[in-house]
Order: sequence, then C-alpha cells, then structure tokens
Amino acid sequence: MNRLAMLTAGVTLAAGVLSVPQAVAAAEAAADVLSVDFARGTGEFRGGATGTLYGFGDDGAPTQALINGAHITNTSQKAPYGTQHPSGDAIKVEDGFFRKHGEDMYIYVQDYYPDWSYHGGVRPGDTRTYNQADGTYTATPNGIWDYLEVVEFVTEAVATTSSRPEDYVFIPFNEPDGGNWYADWGTLKDTFLADWTATYDKIQQVYARHGLGHARIGGPGDTRWQPERSADFLGYAKAGGVLPDVFIWHELGIDNLRTFRSHYAGYRALEKRLGLPPIHVNITEWGMLRDMGTPGQLVQWLSIMEDLKIDGQTAYWAYAGNLSDNSARTNAANAGWWMFKWYGDLAGSRTVAVTPPALNTVDTLQGIAAVDKRNRRATVLYGGGDSPVTLRLSGLDRDVFGKRVDIEVREITLTGAEGVAGAPPVVKVLDGVRLDRGTIDLDVPTYDRYAAYQVVITPEQDRTPVAGAVWSTAVEAEDTRLTAATVYDQDPLSGGGWKFLASGSRDVGSFNRPASRAEWTVTVPRTGRYRFQVIGAAPGVPGRHALFVDDANPVIVQYTADLALTSVQRWQYRGSSEVTVPLTAGTHTLSLRAGLDGATVLPNSDITLDKFLLTDVTDGEPTAYPASTLRYFGGAHVTYDTSRARGHGQIRGKRERADAYVHAWETGYHDVGLDYRSTGRTDVDVTVNGRAIATVSAPRAGAWRSTVRLHLSQGINEIEIRSKRGVLLQQLTTTRVAAADAAAVTIEGEDTIRHGAVAVTTHAGASGSNASGGKSIGYVGSGAANTFEVVRRPGFDRPGAYDIAVTYANAELGGRHDYNPQVIDRRLDVTETGGGSAYGYFRYTYAWNSFLEKTVPITLTTAGGSLTFGNPQAYAPDIDKITIAPAVLGQPVTVPRR
Repeated sequence: MNRLAMLTAGVTLAAGVLSVPQAVAAAEAAADVLSVDFARGTGEFRGGATGTLYGFGDDGAPTQALINGAHITNTSQKAPYGTQHPSGDAIKVEDGFFRKHGEDMYIYVQDYYPDWSYHGGVRPGDTRTYNQADGTYTATPNGIWDYLEVVEFVTEAVATTSSRPEDYVFIPFNEPDGGNWYADWGTLKDTFLADWTATYDKIQQVYARHGLGHARIGGPGDTRWQPERSADFLGYAKAGGVLPDVFIWHELGIDNLRTFRSHYAGYRALEKRLGLPPIHVNITEWGMLRDMGTPGQLVQWLSIMEDLKIDGQTAYWAYAGNLSDNSARTNAANAGWWMFKWYGDLAGSRTVAVTPPALNTVDTLQGIAAVDKRNRRATVLYGGGDSPVTLRLSGLDRDVFGKRVDIEVREITLTGAEGVAGAPPVVKVLDGVRLDRGTIDLDVPTYDRYAAYQVVITPEQDRTPVAGAVWSTAVEAEDTRLTAATVYDQDPLSGGGWKFLASGSRDVGSFNRPASRAEWTVTVPRTGRYRFQVIGAAPGVPGRHALFVDDANPVIVQYTADLALTSVQRWQYRGSSEVTVPLTAGTHTLSLRAGLDGATVLPNSDITLDKFLLTDVTDGEPTAYPASTLRYFGGAHVTYDTSRARGHGQIRGKRERADAYVHAWETGYHDVGLDYRSTGRTDVDVTVNGRAIATVSAPRAGAWRSTVRLHLSQGINEIEIRSKRGVLLQQLTTTRVAAADAAAVTIEGEDTIRHGAVAVTTHAGASGSNASGGKSIGYVGSGAANTFEVVRRPGFDRPGAYDIAVTYANAELGGRHDYNPQVIDRRLDVTETGGGSAYGYFRYTYAWNSFLEKTVPITLTTAGGSLTFGNPQAYAPDIDKITIAPAVLGQPVTVPRR
C-alpha cells in the first residue's frame, strides 16, 4: 500500500473520536502523544522565530513571493556599504523586506570590515582617519578610535538613506566572546564595557542630530549564553544608562535543543536579580546545518521560541540570499520554506498550551498550536518524532467551532536544500466530525522524523475536504533494488550538526559505474503522464542519469549543480531533478541508471540519491488552496455565517484582500480558477507577484467559477484577491496547461543580436551542462556596449504585460571567507527601445555551465521596440535562452457553479 493510501484508508468515526482498523492500531501501539489544550491560551502569536541572518542577498534574491510567503518579520544584514559580504546590504534589501511583513531590520555594524574574524580578530586602535562623506580612510591617526568612526559612518548611512530608520536595530558587536576582539573577559572586560558605551552613545548622537529619536541597539551578541559576562554587562549598562533595547546571544549546536529553555530562564532570572524590566530577546543565530531546510528539525526550534515569545534568526552557514537554505533555486520552496510559511500563517492568532512527550530533549516530537477566532480556525504544527503520533485535542470551543468540525492534515517531507517541494498535500481528512465535549483524538502515521505536519480545524464547511486529490507516492533510494551502488548511513547526530540531512537518515552513493542503477517497482492507478522527481546531490557540477521504464525508452534526467565548496556541502547539499514520463495503468519498473548502454557512464553521473517521488500529472495536477488556509488583511476574513458559503473568505472594499501562495512545478501557463459566491454583480481583481494582472466578473448573484489563464513562474507565486463590490471566496485552484506554452516565444542566446564583447560559449557534451543546444552567451555587461538584442516578433509584438523567463548561469564569487561562499548576485537590465524597462538580480548557480531560470516581469509599451539586455556597471549573468510570454492569455471565463 502506498503512503497516501495508508494514511487515508480504513477510517471510522465513533463518538467524535478517530479510530483505525485493529491491525493498524496494533502496529501503532507505541504512538507518541501530543496534547493540545485549546482552552488554555499562552499569549498572542509572536511569529518572530523565522528571522534570518543574511537571508537576503540583493533586490529579488530571494524573490518577493518567497519573502512574503515565508512571513519574515526580522533579519540581520550587513552594514550599509559594508565589505564583509558582496551582497546583503541592509539599505539595498530593505524595500523588499519591509514591503509586507518585515518589522525589524538588524545590522551587524562590524560587517563594515571585509574579513572574518573582524579586523583580523584584533580590536583596532587609532591608526586611521575616516572620511565620513564616503567611508574611505587614510592610514593616519586622528585621535579618534577607528571603529567609532566606522560606527558613525554606518549609523549616518541608515539615518539619511533608509526610508525606515526607526525600524532598524544596531548590533555594535557580533560574537565578542569568540574571535572578535574581547574573548578574554578577565583582561578585556573593562575595554568591552567602555567600548559599548562609546558605540551606544555615538549611535544615539547620530540619530539625535537627524531628529530621529531613540535608536534601538542590540547586544551583547555572544556566541552562546554567557551568565558571567551577561551579569557584568547588564549591571554596567544599567548603572550607565546604556541598556540594550534587545538582548542578544546565539544558540548553536545539537544539545541546545535541550538547554535553550534553561538559558532563557537564567537570563530572565538575571534581569530580576538586577531589578531590570524585561528586555526583548532575539537569538540572532540559531540552528545548525542539519536543521536548515528540514521541517521536522525546524519545528523543534520554532516551538521553543514561540513558547518563550522571543525572536530568532536562522544561522548563516552557506551563502546570502536563500533564507539560510530555506528556499530552493531562484523562486522555489524547499520543505523548510513551507515550514516557515505555515508558521507565518498563524499571524493574528493566539497560541495555546501544547504538551509534547518530553520537553528539553533533543530530536523529539514538538509542536505549536494556535486559535484564530476571527477566522474560526485552529492550527497545530508538529514534527520531530519518528513514531506514529496521536494528537489529543481538547478545549475546542463550540461557540467558535460549532457542533461539527472539518479537519485537514497536510504533510511536508524533506527535499534537501535545493530540492523543490510542491504544495503540501492533504494526507488525511475528517469531514463533519462531531465535537463531543470539545475533544478529538487524531491518529496520524509518521513517515519520518524529518517531516512536519499542519493540522487545520474549522467549523464544518460547505466544501468537502479531500485527501489525495492527486495521486502520488514515494520511495527512499536505499529501499530500491540497487546495483553497483552503496547505501550510506547519514547519522543526524554526527559531526556536531555540521551536515545536511538525508531523508530516512540514509542515502545512496558511489553511483559512478556503468552498471550503477536503482530500480523501483511501482503500480500506478491509470494510464497517463507522471512526474518522476529525484532528490539528490550533484557535487558542484551538472550531471546526468537515464531513466528507463520497463528496461526501455530511456529519458535523460538532467541535474543542475549543487553547492560543493566544502566537505560538509559536497554530496550533502541536495537538489532535485524532474522529468515527465508516460505510463500505462499497472505495475512498472522505473530504473535510474548511471549510463545508457551499461558500458559507459553519463557525464558527471556520480550523484548521491536520497529519494524518488512519482506523481500523476495527467490532468495538470489541479491543486486547491481553500479559503480556510489563505491569509486575510484589511478586514477580510473567513465566514461561517452565510448560507451556502460556510468556510468562504469574505472580501469587500478597496482595503480588504486575501493572499495565496501557489506553487508551479514549471514556468508556464496555468488555469487559475476562483470558486466563489456573490450577492449581486461583482468583480474580482487578481494580482500576481505584485502586478494587477486580471479582473474576473460575475453578472449577478449566485455561485460561480471564474478561470483566467496566467503565466506563472516556476516555484512560488503570490496571488492577491480583492473585490470592491464583495465576494465570498471558497477556494483558488491552479491547473497546469502545458499546451498553452506555445504562446510563448523562446530565443536561444546564440540566436540573439550580439553587441560589443558578448560572445558565444560552446559547452562540451562531457561537461554535463544543461545549456539548451549546448551553447550560451557570456561577457554581457561591464560596459554599455556589451549587450544582446531581441527583435520583436509575433508572440510579443503588442504592448502589454509580459514575463521574460531567463535561463542563466552565475558562479561569480568575490572575496574570501572561512566557510561562506562569497556569492555575487549579477544584475541584468532589460530596455525596450522607445518604451519601458525592467531588471533582475540573478543568484548563484554553483557552476558556469549550470543554468537556472528566473522570471523578470516587464510591461511593454510599444509594438516594435527591440529589447536590449545588458548591465553598464558590471557583468550580467551568462545567458542560455530567454522565453517571452504574455502574462495573461485570452479573456477570463465565468460559469455558474453548482
């Protein structure tokens, strides 16, 4: 039986309690119990635990959809004009950060220095004179401490160039107890305390002279909880009137899941002993490599911080611009992103008491639960255990939820740092369960402890919740029939947490011989087309495998390169590759092989394999986003008070809206359907990724389905729904329509008109490159003359809104760091002759012959103006091809719905 069938088959209901067949119940006798008491509140949802350190690179890296969907409220970035990293300047990324959910922009002032540890690890003296106008300096003393001049320059930049200076938090010192200037507390305590006062006062002076009021300052910023240093620091700061506005330390390491709460308790006890009011806490670095992108790990950390009502930021272990390895490719979600998104969905709710099997224990079942009374929605997020789980839910208020409730359980499993995770599937439902005494027991078999689950409880809705709407199944690579390959154990506790985890804690390697193969026998329910996804790691170079179906009809599986600059990334920084194959109903053997002929290997086929997934995409993989799961703003909310519209989102007026974050497996056209009711003639405005793109209409009162064919970007797309006259939205559905992609025009880079130094590169077949046609163009930019041009042609020869999907490579690094690749986001400008313009920043792709795709939206205002691509200031990315597509095809269609 496949996993989905196992999760949904054989459910019976008795007295509002879920039970399972006797045989399954016996197998699950040792289930972990997570108790949730919805009647015992623990405070307003804080939502600050998914902050990020250097999670932002440059504008658009990550994309706005990823930022907004992840609901990031706080981040730490480098100081303005800082040289510690090539990207991540706070001023340059603040617009995207503050656009929707951003609240607090922290900056590491010491990141003005280029090296780690800062200034060679030695406290600077007075050997320089800084020019406060531009930050340059001469090697001459001037009687002022050098770092104090840096602090002034950085603070001045925020005060004068930021649009939100009041929302910044300055961190003068980062890990002063480590290798940064003040490690020896016995001899350097007085120096640090005096330096704290000097920097604190200087920051306040700069804000005062610009009339900005009090500047918020965070510290001390130690590498770990340091009771002695903290006591000395707080006592001194209280006496001198220089207390931090945010108290900061770091929680790094595996055992911190056990000790975190005791550290926090020690801090609060210290405050009381010193007679201090509570100071807000932000753990500006938390977690290890093994936690990033792994929902079952992330939920353990998030549950602690949300329980304590403090903020936290994921540690920076790889590179800037990918939310600390919690996003994939240029615009896609990995499993970690969905965990962030689920957590952000709790905004506006109140958390309630959760009792796990054990607190303060490493790698165990933990959870977060909350009630949103406005939208009449209760949510439980949980994961981290490797046993079946019984949720013991109590205290559900019948005044809020009524006599019967609907329950939907969604699952997200580990896909690796670069592996794409689609919209989390519904794996279990309870439809119209009677709410006896506000108590329900819910049993959910657990796949592995790296997975996480979202349980949404609502009053009974007018729609019928469905599990397994799209057939899908999965298998661990180590559980397939292997030839000439080796299974490796990947202990999550080894290496002190310095490793990226493998699903099931094992993977398959040494897949590097002509005979290497992994064979999976699987039964599919019907004849159609199926997406085969491989989770694996291509170490620093693109590579290839061949997929055989029943020992015939091989299809090339093309992998893009994954991060492999250090030993802890190589073979472990997993991505994904997807191909679509036709299958007839019945049983098949899918054989993934290192070679086509059994005698030679395909280029760079030495790729580790973690997991395979197979999904039916015959019907375009229709995916529903119910109103009960959307985010609402401006007064919009879910209502259960309107006949035939129970569980619909009520949206009315200019300020009200609903936000949906929809996933597209590939760039191209999708039918976006809106199911809704109206009380009269109405219009619904649809905004996609920040562009008002379409309006659908209903002619009179009734139930309707409006469909608009939209061009969506691969990955996450933000869709905003508004209605001035009012609408009761039941759900939004996306369906892939691949045949419509014929409306888009693709131009290979080598077929464009090249100017200046732009040149064609041919990629040898042995390189494993995924360049279309084996060619790309480079040396674009770094001068106004170095451009390529595309002449208008049918398909984009009219004014209007278009998407330009750019397939590109960018492996530029700048500077050095002990463990972080210093990636540079390259910019590409697009200019329409006589018309509009657009630009995009293009993130790191790990190799110059490994190509990813990013979409640049543009509004063309002429019918014939050529499109010119370049960057006069610096090099643009190398270009494989571009695809230009109208943002909308045809006219929206509205039909009555029963």
